[in-house]
Amino acid sequence: MKVKKRTVWFLTVVSLAAVISVFYIFEDNTPNILTIFSDETIDETDILGVNQNLTQTVNSESDLFQEVRLELANKRSQQKEQLTQKIAADEFTAEEKNEAFNEMDELIKLESSEAMLEMLIKSIGYSDALVRIEGDKVAVRVMSDEVSEKLADEILYVVRSEFKDYVNVSVEFEPFN
Repeated sequence: MKVKKRTVWFLTVVSLAAVISVFYIFEDNTPNILTIFSDETIDETDILGVNQNLTQTVNSESDLFQEVRLELANKRSQQKEQLTQKIAADEFTAEEKNEAFNEMDELIKLESSEAMLEMLIKSIGYSDALVRIEGDKVAVRVMSDEVSEKLADEILYVVRSEFKDYVNVSVEFEPFN
């Protein structure tokens, strides 16, 4: 299983390096981003073909997933900040600081595992996925109008293949609205 994780990480890093390389190769041909968004160019720009009466706000389940991710990121960021302060404070013993460091390490591993699982689930054909891990329980929500045992089994296989120990996986399908 580790080989699979390493392969995915390796491919991700190589892809990122390729994208960044291409960006920097062609960077000289692109205009300065600050020039594009200056007050003068914004005032001179007209948006054509947009009917103001037809403009409406659209909420999708994917937006809901983003809201949940944002809330969780804020919560975890606060936890990390508290742990960082504990590690840097003089009033705590070395054992307490070590414990805080280990908690932070586990939090980082948890975040990366969730992100990796989301990426893997998206790679098998889902437009969006939300994965939350709590102990030995993994909750998965995916965007899909199609619901079947075969699809759920596919997700179960992907999730369980990433863990050494048995985990209890729940899969929930969210329809597109």
